[in-house]
Amino acid sequence: MSQTQAHHHAPPKGFLRTHVFSLDHKVIGKQYLDLALVAVCTGMVLSWLMRLHLAWPETPIPGLEKLSPNGAAGGVITPEYYLSLMTMHGTIMVFFVLTTAPFAGFGNYFLPIQVGAEDMAFPRINMTSFWVTLVAFLVLVAAFFVGDGPPLSGWTAYAPLSAVGKDAGPGQGVGQTLWAVSITLFCVAQLLGALNFITTTLDLRTKGMSLARMPYSTWAWFITSVIGLIAFAVLMPACILLILDRVAGTSFFIPAGLVISDRLQPHAGGSPLLWQHLFWFFGHPEVYIAILPGFGIISHILPVFARKPLLGPRVMIACLVAIAFLSYTVWGHHMFLSGMNPFSATLFSVPTLVITIPATIVTLLWIGTIYGAKLRFTTPALFCLGFVSVFVSGGISGFFLAQPSIDTYLHCTYFVVGHFHFVMGVAAMFGIFAATYFWAPKMFGRMMSETLGKWHFWLTFIGVYCVFMPMHYLGLAGNVRRYSAFTDDYLKPMIPLHRFITIAALFTGAAQLIFLFNLIRSRFRGPKAPDNPWEATSLEWSTTSPPPFDNFGGRPPIVERGPNEYGGARGADYLMQAAAAAPASAR
Repeated sequence: MSQTQAHHHAPPKGFLRTHVFSLDHKVIGKQYLDLALVAVCTGMVLSWLMRLHLAWPETPIPGLEKLSPNGAAGGVITPEYYLSLMTMHGTIMVFFVLTTAPFAGFGNYFLPIQVGAEDMAFPRINMTSFWVTLVAFLVLVAAFFVGDGPPLSGWTAYAPLSAVGKDAGPGQGVGQTLWAVSITLFCVAQLLGALNFITTTLDLRTKGMSLARMPYSTWAWFITSVIGLIAFAVLMPACILLILDRVAGTSFFIPAGLVISDRLQPHAGGSPLLWQHLFWFFGHPEVYIAILPGFGIISHILPVFARKPLLGPRVMIACLVAIAFLSYTVWGHHMFLSGMNPFSATLFSVPTLVITIPATIVTLLWIGTIYGAKLRFTTPALFCLGFVSVFVSGGISGFFLAQPSIDTYLHCTYFVVGHFHFVMGVAAMFGIFAATYFWAPKMFGRMMSETLGKWHFWLTFIGVYCVFMPMHYLGLAGNVRRYSAFTDDYLKPMIPLHRFITIAALFTGAAQLIFLFNLIRSRFRGPKAPDNPWEATSLEWSTTSPPPFDNFGGRPPIVERGPNEYGGARGADYLMQAAAAAPASAR
Protein backbone atom coordinates (compact mmCIF):
# COMPACT_ATOMS: atom_id res chain seq x y z
CA MET A 1 0.00 0.00 0.00
CA SER A 2 1.59 3.29 -1.03
CA GLN A 3 1.38 6.47 0.98
CA THR A 4 -0.83 8.08 -1.67
CA GLN A 5 -3.45 5.38 -1.06
CA ALA A 6 -3.46 5.90 2.69
CA HIS A 7 -6.55 8.05 3.07
CA HIS A 8 -9.23 5.91 1.50
CA HIS A 9 -12.21 7.57 3.14
CA ALA A 10 -13.79 10.96 2.45
CA PRO A 11 -13.98 13.83 4.95
CA PRO A 12 -16.79 13.17 7.46
CA LYS A 13 -20.22 14.77 7.15
CA GLY A 14 -22.59 15.18 10.07
CA PHE A 15 -22.05 15.18 13.82
CA LEU A 16 -22.04 11.41 14.34
CA ARG A 17 -19.47 10.70 11.61
CA THR A 18 -17.28 13.62 12.72
CA HIS A 19 -17.26 13.23 16.49
CA VAL A 20 -18.72 9.83 17.46
CA PHE A 21 -18.31 7.09 14.86
CA SER A 22 -15.33 8.80 13.29
CA LEU A 23 -12.80 7.10 11.01
CA ASP A 24 -10.25 9.88 11.63
CA HIS A 25 -7.33 8.57 13.70
CA LYS A 26 -7.09 11.91 15.54
CA VAL A 27 -10.68 11.74 16.79
CA ILE A 28 -10.24 8.07 17.73
CA GLY A 29 -7.05 8.94 19.63
CA LYS A 30 -8.93 11.60 21.61
CA GLN A 31 -11.76 9.13 22.27
CA TYR A 32 -9.25 6.68 23.73
CA LEU A 33 -7.79 9.43 25.91
CA ASP A 34 -11.23 10.50 27.13
CA LEU A 35 -12.03 6.88 27.98
CA ALA A 36 -8.73 6.58 29.86
CA LEU A 37 -9.57 9.79 31.77
CA VAL A 38 -12.90 8.34 32.90
CA ALA A 39 -11.19 5.05 33.77
CA VAL A 40 -8.38 6.65 35.80
CA CYS A 41 -10.86 8.71 37.82
CA THR A 42 -12.85 5.53 38.52
CA GLY A 43 -9.74 3.59 39.49
CA MET A 44 -8.50 6.42 41.70
CA VAL A 45 -11.78 6.58 43.62
CA LEU A 46 -11.59 2.80 44.19
CA SER A 47 -8.06 3.19 45.57
CA TRP A 48 -9.25 5.93 47.93
CA LEU A 49 -11.98 3.62 49.27
CA MET A 50 -9.39 0.90 49.92
CA ARG A 51 -6.96 3.30 51.58
CA LEU A 52 -9.67 4.79 53.82
CA HIS A 53 -10.63 1.30 54.96
CA LEU A 54 -7.02 0.28 55.63
CA ALA A 55 -6.42 3.37 57.76
CA TRP A 56 -9.75 3.41 59.61
CA PRO A 57 -11.31 -0.05 59.10
CA GLU A 58 -14.31 0.48 61.39
CA THR A 59 -15.28 3.92 60.05
CA PRO A 60 -18.35 3.94 57.74
CA ILE A 61 -17.89 5.50 54.29
CA PRO A 62 -21.02 7.57 53.51
CA GLY A 63 -23.03 6.38 50.50
CA LEU A 64 -21.06 3.18 49.94
CA GLU A 65 -23.89 0.98 51.21
CA LYS A 66 -26.03 2.20 48.28
CA LEU A 67 -23.47 0.86 45.78
CA SER A 68 -23.14 -2.44 47.64
CA PRO A 69 -25.70 -3.23 50.36
CA ASN A 70 -24.05 -6.61 50.97
CA GLY A 71 -20.38 -5.69 50.57
CA ALA A 72 -20.54 -2.47 52.58
CA ALA A 73 -23.53 -2.75 54.91
CA GLY A 74 -23.72 0.45 56.92
CA GLY A 75 -20.85 1.86 54.85
CA VAL A 76 -18.23 -0.47 56.41
CA ILE A 77 -16.30 -2.52 53.85
CA THR A 78 -16.22 -6.29 54.38
CA PRO A 79 -13.00 -8.23 53.69
CA GLU A 80 -14.59 -9.73 50.56
CA TYR A 81 -15.69 -6.35 49.22
CA TYR A 82 -12.22 -4.97 49.88
CA LEU A 83 -10.87 -7.68 47.55
CA SER A 84 -13.51 -6.73 44.98
CA LEU A 85 -12.42 -3.09 45.08
CA MET A 86 -8.80 -4.19 44.71
CA THR A 87 -9.68 -6.42 41.74
CA MET A 88 -11.56 -3.68 39.92
CA HIS A 89 -8.92 -1.04 40.72
CA GLY A 90 -6.12 -3.19 39.32
CA THR A 91 -8.06 -4.29 36.23
CA ILE A 92 -9.22 -0.78 35.34
CA MET A 93 -5.80 0.79 35.88
CA VAL A 94 -3.73 -1.85 34.04
CA PHE A 95 -5.98 -2.38 31.05
CA PHE A 96 -8.06 0.75 30.60
CA VAL A 97 -5.54 3.39 31.71
CA LEU A 98 -1.93 2.24 31.40
CA THR A 99 -2.54 0.36 28.13
CA THR A 100 -5.20 2.62 26.67
CA ALA A 101 -3.76 6.12 27.17
CA PRO A 102 -0.04 6.04 26.21
CA PHE A 103 -0.39 3.38 23.51
CA ALA A 104 -3.88 3.50 21.98
CA GLY A 105 -4.57 7.18 22.79
CA PHE A 106 -1.42 9.12 21.92
CA GLY A 107 -0.30 6.41 19.50
CA ASN A 108 -3.47 6.65 17.45
CA TYR A 109 -3.27 10.41 17.28
CA PHE A 110 0.41 10.91 16.52
CA LEU A 111 1.86 7.78 14.91
CA PRO A 112 0.33 8.46 11.45
CA ILE A 113 1.37 12.13 11.61
CA GLN A 114 4.91 11.32 12.73
CA VAL A 115 5.43 8.97 9.77
CA GLY A 116 3.80 11.43 7.34
CA ALA A 117 0.64 9.40 6.65
CA GLU A 118 -2.85 10.80 6.18
CA ASP A 119 -4.49 8.22 8.44
CA MET A 120 -4.11 4.71 9.83
CA ALA A 121 -3.86 1.86 7.33
CA PHE A 122 -7.29 0.49 8.29
CA PRO A 123 -9.54 3.33 9.53
CA ARG A 124 -12.66 1.19 9.99
CA ILE A 125 -10.77 -1.41 12.00
CA ASN A 126 -9.35 1.49 14.01
CA MET A 127 -12.83 2.76 14.83
CA THR A 128 -13.95 -0.78 15.69
CA SER A 129 -11.04 -1.24 18.10
CA PHE A 130 -12.10 1.81 20.12
CA TRP A 131 -15.75 0.85 20.34
CA VAL A 132 -14.88 -2.71 21.35
CA THR A 133 -12.63 -1.24 24.07
CA LEU A 134 -15.49 0.96 25.28
CA VAL A 135 -17.86 -2.02 25.39
CA ALA A 136 -15.22 -3.98 27.34
CA PHE A 137 -15.01 -1.14 29.90
CA LEU A 138 -18.78 -0.95 30.27
CA VAL A 139 -19.03 -4.73 30.72
CA LEU A 140 -16.39 -4.58 33.46
CA VAL A 141 -18.04 -1.69 35.30
CA ALA A 142 -21.41 -3.52 35.04
CA ALA A 143 -19.99 -6.00 37.57
CA PHE A 144 -20.59 -3.35 40.26
CA PHE A 145 -24.33 -3.51 39.61
CA VAL A 146 -25.05 -7.24 39.31
CA GLY A 147 -26.51 -9.18 42.22
CA ASP A 148 -23.37 -10.68 43.73
CA GLY A 149 -21.14 -7.70 42.95
CA PRO A 150 -17.67 -7.49 41.36
CA PRO A 151 -15.17 -10.38 41.49
CA LEU A 152 -12.66 -10.76 44.32
CA SER A 153 -9.99 -12.84 42.56
CA GLY A 154 -7.57 -9.94 41.92
CA TRP A 155 -6.63 -8.45 38.55
CA THR A 156 -4.71 -11.69 37.90
CA ALA A 157 -7.89 -13.81 38.40
CA TYR A 158 -6.00 -16.87 39.65
CA ALA A 159 -7.71 -20.22 39.14
CA PRO A 160 -9.36 -22.16 40.65
CA LEU A 161 -10.79 -19.21 42.62
CA SER A 162 -11.85 -17.54 39.36
CA ALA A 163 -12.94 -20.73 37.60
CA VAL A 164 -15.38 -22.56 39.87
CA GLY A 165 -18.22 -20.05 40.00
CA LYS A 166 -20.29 -18.67 42.86
CA ASP A 167 -19.12 -21.31 45.34
CA ALA A 168 -15.84 -19.39 45.61
CA GLY A 169 -17.46 -16.38 47.30
CA PRO A 170 -19.22 -13.05 46.68
CA GLY A 171 -18.66 -11.73 43.16
CA GLN A 172 -17.44 -15.04 41.83
CA GLY A 173 -20.70 -15.71 40.01
CA VAL A 174 -21.89 -13.27 37.36
CA GLY A 175 -19.30 -10.66 38.37
CA GLN A 176 -16.32 -12.90 37.55
CA THR A 177 -17.90 -13.95 34.25
CA LEU A 178 -18.34 -10.28 33.30
CA TRP A 179 -14.66 -9.74 34.14
CA ALA A 180 -13.57 -12.56 31.82
CA VAL A 181 -15.86 -11.36 28.99
CA SER A 182 -14.56 -7.80 29.41
CA ILE A 183 -10.91 -8.83 29.18
CA THR A 184 -11.64 -11.05 26.16
CA LEU A 185 -13.21 -8.09 24.36
CA PHE A 186 -10.29 -5.87 25.38
CA CYS A 187 -7.87 -8.40 23.86
CA VAL A 188 -9.81 -8.36 20.57
CA ALA A 189 -9.62 -4.55 20.46
CA GLN A 190 -5.89 -4.51 21.22
CA LEU A 191 -5.14 -7.11 18.55
CA LEU A 192 -6.99 -5.01 15.97
CA GLY A 193 -5.10 -1.92 17.10
CA ALA A 194 -1.71 -3.66 17.06
CA LEU A 195 -2.22 -4.88 13.47
CA ASN A 196 -3.15 -1.33 12.47
CA PHE A 197 -0.11 0.23 14.13
CA ILE A 198 2.29 -2.29 12.57
CA THR A 199 0.86 -1.94 9.05
CA THR A 200 0.79 1.87 9.25
CA THR A 201 4.40 2.04 10.42
CA LEU A 202 5.72 -0.36 7.79
CA ASP A 203 3.63 0.65 4.76
CA LEU A 204 2.52 4.28 5.06
CA ARG A 205 5.71 6.19 5.76
CA THR A 206 6.09 9.30 3.65
CA LYS A 207 8.92 9.87 1.16
CA GLY A 208 12.26 10.01 2.93
CA MET A 209 10.94 8.57 6.22
CA SER A 210 13.22 5.57 6.62
CA LEU A 211 13.01 3.44 9.74
CA ALA A 212 16.17 5.13 11.03
CA ARG A 213 14.50 8.55 10.70
CA MET A 214 11.37 7.67 12.66
CA PRO A 215 10.90 9.50 15.98
CA TYR A 216 11.57 7.48 19.12
CA SER A 217 7.91 7.64 20.13
CA THR A 218 6.95 6.02 16.82
CA TRP A 219 9.54 3.30 17.38
CA ALA A 220 8.14 2.66 20.87
CA TRP A 221 4.54 2.42 19.62
CA PHE A 222 5.64 0.09 16.83
CA ILE A 223 7.59 -2.20 19.17
CA THR A 224 4.75 -2.14 21.71
CA SER A 225 2.37 -3.24 18.93
CA VAL A 226 4.54 -6.25 18.20
CA ILE A 227 4.62 -7.16 21.91
CA GLY A 228 0.84 -6.74 22.15
CA LEU A 229 0.17 -8.82 19.06
CA ILE A 230 1.74 -11.83 20.78
CA ALA A 231 0.72 -11.09 24.38
CA PHE A 232 -2.98 -10.44 23.84
CA ALA A 233 -3.16 -13.41 21.48
CA VAL A 234 -2.28 -15.57 24.51
CA LEU A 235 -4.51 -13.87 27.08
CA MET A 236 -7.62 -13.95 24.86
CA PRO A 237 -7.84 -17.76 24.48
CA ALA A 238 -6.92 -18.10 28.18
CA CYS A 239 -9.97 -15.97 29.08
CA ILE A 240 -12.14 -17.98 26.69
CA LEU A 241 -11.02 -21.20 28.42
CA LEU A 242 -11.79 -19.58 31.80
CA ILE A 243 -15.31 -18.71 30.60
CA LEU A 244 -15.79 -22.29 29.38
CA ASP A 245 -14.73 -23.63 32.79
CA ARG A 246 -17.29 -21.36 34.40
CA VAL A 247 -20.31 -21.85 32.13
CA ALA A 248 -19.73 -24.96 29.98
CA GLY A 249 -18.50 -27.53 32.49
CA THR A 250 -14.97 -27.87 31.13
CA SER A 251 -11.94 -28.39 33.38
CA PHE A 252 -8.97 -26.55 31.91
CA PHE A 253 -7.97 -24.91 35.20
CA ILE A 254 -9.84 -26.97 37.85
CA PRO A 255 -8.26 -30.11 39.32
CA ALA A 256 -10.08 -33.18 40.59
CA GLY A 257 -11.16 -33.53 44.21
CA LEU A 258 -11.50 -29.79 44.85
CA VAL A 259 -13.85 -28.94 47.72
CA ILE A 260 -14.98 -25.31 48.04
CA SER A 261 -17.64 -24.11 50.48
CA ASP A 262 -18.16 -27.74 51.58
CA ARG A 263 -19.07 -28.73 48.04
CA LEU A 264 -17.09 -31.13 45.87
CA GLN A 265 -16.53 -29.43 42.55
CA PRO A 266 -17.72 -31.49 39.54
CA HIS A 267 -14.45 -31.11 37.63
CA ALA A 268 -11.32 -33.18 37.03
CA GLY A 269 -8.08 -32.97 35.09
CA GLY A 270 -7.44 -29.24 35.06
CA SER A 271 -4.34 -27.34 36.18
CA PRO A 272 -4.48 -24.06 38.13
CA LEU A 273 -0.83 -23.51 37.18
CA LEU A 274 -1.81 -23.54 33.49
CA TRP A 275 -3.75 -20.32 34.09
CA GLN A 276 -0.74 -18.76 35.82
CA HIS A 277 1.55 -19.63 32.93
CA LEU A 278 -0.88 -18.31 30.31
CA PHE A 279 -1.67 -15.17 32.31
CA TRP A 280 1.91 -14.25 33.12
CA PHE A 281 3.13 -15.03 29.61
CA PHE A 282 0.85 -12.11 28.79
CA GLY A 283 1.29 -10.34 32.12
CA HIS A 284 4.97 -9.52 32.06
CA PRO A 285 4.99 -8.27 28.46
CA GLU A 286 1.97 -6.20 29.57
CA VAL A 287 4.29 -4.36 31.96
CA TYR A 288 6.29 -3.26 28.92
CA ILE A 289 3.16 -2.56 26.88
CA ALA A 290 2.41 -0.01 29.63
CA ILE A 291 5.93 1.41 30.03
CA LEU A 292 7.57 1.27 26.55
CA PRO A 293 5.32 4.02 25.10
CA GLY A 294 6.52 6.09 28.06
CA PHE A 295 10.13 5.29 27.10
CA GLY A 296 9.44 6.55 23.60
CA ILE A 297 7.59 9.65 24.78
CA ILE A 298 10.39 10.62 27.19
CA SER A 299 13.03 9.98 24.52
CA HIS A 300 11.02 12.15 22.13
CA ILE A 301 10.42 15.05 24.54
CA LEU A 302 13.72 15.29 26.47
CA PRO A 303 15.88 16.43 23.50
CA VAL A 304 13.33 19.16 22.71
CA PHE A 305 13.88 20.82 26.08
CA ALA A 306 17.54 19.86 26.45
CA ARG A 307 18.15 21.52 23.03
CA LYS A 308 20.63 18.79 22.14
CA PRO A 309 20.34 15.45 20.34
CA LEU A 310 19.40 12.33 22.28
CA LEU A 311 22.52 10.44 23.21
CA GLY A 312 22.94 7.15 21.31
CA PRO A 313 19.76 7.04 19.20
CA ARG A 314 20.51 3.67 17.61
CA VAL A 315 21.46 2.23 20.99
CA MET A 316 18.12 3.49 22.32
CA ILE A 317 16.18 1.67 19.60
CA ALA A 318 18.27 -1.50 20.06
CA CYS A 319 17.51 -1.44 23.79
CA LEU A 320 13.76 -1.13 23.13
CA VAL A 321 13.93 -4.14 20.80
CA ALA A 322 15.97 -6.08 23.38
CA ILE A 323 13.44 -5.31 26.13
CA ALA A 324 10.61 -6.47 23.85
CA PHE A 325 12.36 -9.78 23.17
CA LEU A 326 13.42 -10.41 26.76
CA SER A 327 9.95 -9.59 28.10
CA TYR A 328 8.82 -13.03 26.89
CA THR A 329 11.52 -14.90 28.80
CA VAL A 330 10.83 -13.74 32.37
CA TRP A 331 7.18 -14.56 33.14
CA GLY A 332 8.17 -17.27 35.63
CA HIS A 333 9.47 -14.75 38.16
CA HIS A 334 5.83 -14.06 39.05
CA MET A 335 5.51 -17.74 39.98
CA PHE A 336 8.44 -18.31 42.35
CA LEU A 337 5.93 -19.25 45.08
CA SER A 338 3.88 -21.58 42.89
CA GLY A 339 5.94 -24.64 43.82
CA MET A 340 8.11 -24.60 40.72
CA ASN A 341 11.41 -26.48 40.63
CA PRO A 342 14.14 -24.29 42.23
CA PHE A 343 16.24 -24.90 39.11
CA SER A 344 13.43 -23.41 36.99
CA ALA A 345 13.25 -20.44 39.35
CA THR A 346 16.98 -19.84 38.82
CA LEU A 347 16.53 -20.04 35.04
CA PHE A 348 13.81 -17.37 35.19
CA SER A 349 15.87 -15.26 37.58
CA VAL A 350 18.73 -14.85 35.07
CA PRO A 351 16.77 -13.16 32.21
CA THR A 352 14.93 -11.10 34.87
CA LEU A 353 18.30 -9.60 35.83
CA VAL A 354 19.47 -9.41 32.20
CA ILE A 355 16.42 -7.34 31.14
CA THR A 356 17.54 -4.65 33.58
CA ILE A 357 20.61 -4.05 31.39
CA PRO A 358 18.85 -2.45 28.37
CA ALA A 359 16.54 -0.58 30.76
CA THR A 360 19.58 0.78 32.60
CA ILE A 361 21.26 1.76 29.34
CA VAL A 362 18.13 3.69 28.30
CA THR A 363 18.15 5.52 31.65
CA LEU A 364 21.85 6.39 31.22
CA LEU A 365 21.13 7.73 27.73
CA TRP A 366 18.48 10.04 29.19
CA ILE A 367 20.84 11.22 31.93
CA GLY A 368 23.63 11.69 29.36
CA THR A 369 21.29 13.74 27.19
CA ILE A 370 20.46 16.22 29.95
CA TYR A 371 24.07 16.33 31.24
CA GLY A 372 25.50 19.70 30.29
CA ALA A 373 22.28 20.73 28.50
CA LYS A 374 20.64 24.12 28.80
CA LEU A 375 17.44 22.48 29.98
CA ARG A 376 14.19 24.39 29.58
CA PHE A 377 12.24 23.58 32.74
CA THR A 378 8.79 23.45 31.18
CA THR A 379 6.04 21.21 32.57
CA PRO A 380 6.64 18.43 29.98
CA ALA A 381 10.37 18.49 30.82
CA LEU A 382 9.66 18.26 34.56
CA PHE A 383 7.43 15.21 34.05
CA CYS A 384 10.18 13.64 31.92
CA LEU A 385 12.66 14.11 34.77
CA GLY A 386 10.06 12.81 37.22
CA PHE A 387 9.60 9.74 35.00
CA VAL A 388 13.31 8.97 35.18
CA SER A 389 13.26 9.38 38.98
CA VAL A 390 10.29 7.13 39.75
CA PHE A 391 11.35 4.54 37.16
CA VAL A 392 14.78 4.23 38.75
CA SER A 393 13.30 4.17 42.28
CA GLY A 394 10.91 1.39 41.34
CA GLY A 395 13.44 -0.47 39.22
CA ILE A 396 15.98 -0.77 42.02
CA SER A 397 13.54 -2.73 44.18
CA GLY A 398 13.09 -5.10 41.24
CA PHE A 399 16.61 -6.45 41.79
CA PHE A 400 15.46 -7.87 45.14
CA LEU A 401 12.38 -9.50 43.66
CA ALA A 402 14.42 -11.11 40.86
CA GLN A 403 16.15 -13.35 43.44
CA PRO A 404 13.97 -16.39 44.27
CA SER A 405 15.38 -16.63 47.80
CA ILE A 406 14.49 -13.01 48.62
CA ASP A 407 11.24 -13.01 46.66
CA THR A 408 10.00 -15.94 48.76
CA TYR A 409 9.85 -13.55 51.71
CA LEU A 410 8.76 -10.38 49.90
CA HIS A 411 6.39 -11.69 47.22
CA CYS A 412 3.13 -11.49 49.18
CA THR A 413 3.98 -8.21 50.92
CA TYR A 414 3.56 -4.49 50.27
CA PHE A 415 7.15 -4.43 48.94
CA VAL A 416 5.79 -5.75 45.64
CA VAL A 417 2.91 -3.24 45.71
CA GLY A 418 5.39 -0.36 46.08
CA HIS A 419 7.65 -1.81 43.39
CA PHE A 420 5.14 -2.25 40.59
CA HIS A 421 3.23 0.94 41.34
CA PHE A 422 6.47 2.92 40.96
CA VAL A 423 7.90 1.17 37.93
CA MET A 424 4.68 0.50 36.03
CA GLY A 425 1.93 2.72 37.42
CA VAL A 426 3.47 6.04 38.43
CA ALA A 427 6.17 5.99 35.73
CA ALA A 428 3.59 5.32 33.01
CA MET A 429 1.35 8.07 34.43
CA PHE A 430 4.24 10.55 34.37
CA GLY A 431 4.75 9.61 30.71
CA ILE A 432 1.05 10.27 30.08
CA PHE A 433 1.26 13.66 31.83
CA ALA A 434 4.42 14.62 29.91
CA ALA A 435 2.73 13.70 26.63
CA THR A 436 -0.44 15.60 27.53
CA TYR A 437 1.34 18.86 28.37
CA PHE A 438 3.63 18.45 25.34
CA TRP A 439 1.06 17.56 22.68
CA ALA A 440 -2.08 19.33 23.96
CA PRO A 441 -1.19 22.46 21.93
CA LYS A 442 -1.09 20.33 18.78
CA MET A 443 -4.25 18.34 19.59
CA PHE A 444 -6.47 21.23 20.69
CA GLY A 445 -4.75 24.31 19.31
CA ARG A 446 -4.54 25.76 22.83
CA MET A 447 -1.68 26.06 25.32
CA MET A 448 -2.04 24.62 28.81
CA SER A 449 -1.12 26.78 31.81
CA GLU A 450 2.55 26.37 32.75
CA THR A 451 1.96 27.69 36.28
CA LEU A 452 -0.80 25.18 37.01
CA GLY A 453 1.26 22.48 35.30
CA LYS A 454 4.25 23.03 37.58
CA TRP A 455 2.06 23.04 40.68
CA HIS A 456 0.57 19.78 39.43
CA PHE A 457 4.02 18.26 38.89
CA TRP A 458 5.53 19.11 42.25
CA LEU A 459 2.48 18.12 44.30
CA THR A 460 2.18 14.83 42.37
CA PHE A 461 5.92 14.09 42.52
CA ILE A 462 6.10 14.60 46.28
CA GLY A 463 2.79 12.79 46.80
CA VAL A 464 3.67 9.57 44.96
CA TYR A 465 6.90 9.20 46.92
CA CYS A 466 4.96 9.64 50.16
CA VAL A 467 2.46 6.98 49.04
CA PHE A 468 4.64 4.25 47.55
CA MET A 469 8.09 4.55 49.15
CA PRO A 470 6.79 3.61 52.64
CA MET A 471 5.23 0.48 51.15
CA HIS A 472 8.72 -0.96 50.70
CA TYR A 473 9.25 -0.60 54.45
CA LEU A 474 5.88 -2.21 55.15
CA GLY A 475 6.89 -5.16 52.99
CA LEU A 476 10.23 -5.61 54.75
CA ALA A 477 8.29 -5.55 58.04
CA GLY A 478 6.15 -8.45 56.79
CA ASN A 479 2.95 -6.54 56.01
CA VAL A 480 0.98 -8.96 53.82
CA ARG A 481 -0.80 -7.40 50.85
CA ARG A 482 -4.50 -7.95 50.12
CA TYR A 483 -5.36 -7.97 53.85
CA SER A 484 -8.29 -5.64 54.51
CA ALA A 485 -7.46 -5.04 58.20
CA PHE A 486 -4.46 -5.51 60.50
CA THR A 487 -5.62 -7.26 63.63
CA ASP A 488 -2.56 -9.47 64.21
CA ASP A 489 -0.24 -8.19 66.91
CA TYR A 490 2.80 -7.82 64.66
CA LEU A 491 0.83 -5.73 62.14
CA LYS A 492 -0.70 -3.25 64.59
CA PRO A 493 2.43 -1.03 64.69
CA MET A 494 2.02 -0.61 60.90
CA ILE A 495 -1.35 1.15 61.19
CA PRO A 496 0.06 4.70 61.74
CA LEU A 497 2.15 4.32 58.57
CA HIS A 498 -0.92 3.13 56.67
CA ARG A 499 -2.74 6.24 57.86
CA PHE A 500 0.13 8.40 56.58
CA ILE A 501 -0.05 6.63 53.19
CA THR A 502 -3.83 7.15 53.08
CA ILE A 503 -3.53 10.88 53.78
CA ALA A 504 -0.78 11.14 51.14
CA ALA A 505 -2.97 9.25 48.64
CA LEU A 506 -5.91 11.60 49.23
CA PHE A 507 -3.55 14.58 48.90
CA THR A 508 -2.04 13.26 45.67
CA GLY A 509 -5.46 12.50 44.24
CA ALA A 510 -6.65 16.02 45.08
CA ALA A 511 -3.62 17.40 43.21
CA GLN A 512 -4.97 15.76 40.05
CA LEU A 513 -7.90 18.18 40.18
CA ILE A 514 -5.37 20.86 39.18
CA PHE A 515 -4.59 18.80 36.07
CA LEU A 516 -8.27 18.26 35.25
CA PHE A 517 -9.04 21.97 35.64
CA ASN A 518 -6.01 22.92 33.51
CA LEU A 519 -6.91 20.39 30.81
CA ILE A 520 -10.58 21.33 30.54
CA ARG A 521 -10.06 25.08 30.85
CA SER A 522 -7.20 25.26 28.37
CA ARG A 523 -9.07 23.06 25.90
CA PHE A 524 -11.62 25.85 25.46
CA ARG A 525 -10.08 29.05 26.86
CA GLY A 526 -6.30 28.58 26.75
CA PRO A 527 -4.03 30.89 24.74
CA LYS A 528 -4.01 30.02 21.04
CA ALA A 529 -1.08 27.72 20.28
CA PRO A 530 1.38 28.38 17.44
CA ASP A 531 2.13 25.51 15.08
CA ASN A 532 5.45 24.74 16.80
CA PRO A 533 5.45 26.23 20.32
CA TRP A 534 8.31 24.04 21.61
CA GLU A 535 10.63 24.47 18.59
CA ALA A 536 10.60 20.72 17.96
CA THR A 537 11.65 18.84 14.82
CA SER A 538 9.25 15.96 14.10
CA LEU A 539 6.52 16.02 11.48
CA GLU A 540 3.56 16.78 13.78
CA TRP A 541 5.08 20.25 14.29
CA SER A 542 5.19 20.88 10.53
CA THR A 543 1.42 21.07 10.25
CA THR A 544 -1.22 23.32 11.77
CA SER A 545 -2.49 23.16 15.37
CA PRO A 546 -4.76 21.20 15.36
CA PRO A 547 -3.94 19.32 12.14
CA PRO A 548 -6.43 19.29 9.22
CA PHE A 549 -8.46 16.20 8.33
CA ASP A 550 -5.73 14.72 6.12
CA ASN A 551 -2.97 15.92 8.53
CA PHE A 552 -0.89 17.91 6.03
CA GLY A 553 -3.44 19.81 3.93
CA GLY A 554 -2.93 17.70 0.82
CA ARG A 555 0.85 18.27 0.76
CA PRO A 556 2.57 15.14 2.08
CA PRO A 557 5.89 16.08 3.70
CA ILE A 558 9.21 14.97 2.27
CA VAL A 559 11.57 13.97 5.06
CA GLU A 560 15.17 15.10 4.71
CA ARG A 561 16.68 14.20 8.08
CA GLY A 562 16.09 12.44 11.39
CA PRO A 563 14.25 13.81 14.44
CA ASN A 564 17.41 14.41 16.45
CA GLU A 565 18.70 17.66 14.89
CA TYR A 566 19.11 20.00 17.86
CA GLY A 567 21.79 22.24 19.26
CA GLY A 568 23.71 24.13 16.63
CA ALA A 569 23.54 21.66 13.76
CA ARG A 570 24.54 23.53 10.57
CA GLY A 571 24.30 26.88 12.28
CA ALA A 572 20.70 26.44 13.51
CA ASP A 573 19.23 25.67 16.91
CA TYR A 574 17.05 22.96 15.36
CA LEU A 575 16.24 21.53 11.93
CA MET A 576 12.76 20.29 11.05
CA GLN A 577 12.55 16.79 9.62
CA ALA A 578 10.66 18.04 6.57
CA ALA A 579 12.22 21.50 6.24
CA ALA A 580 14.40 22.37 3.29
CA ALA A 581 16.25 25.01 5.30
CA ALA A 582 16.92 25.86 8.91
CA PRO A 583 13.79 27.34 10.54
CA ALA A 584 15.63 29.13 13.33
CA SER A 585 18.91 30.94 13.68
CA ALA A 586 21.48 29.87 16.21
CA ARG A 587 20.79 31.16 19.68
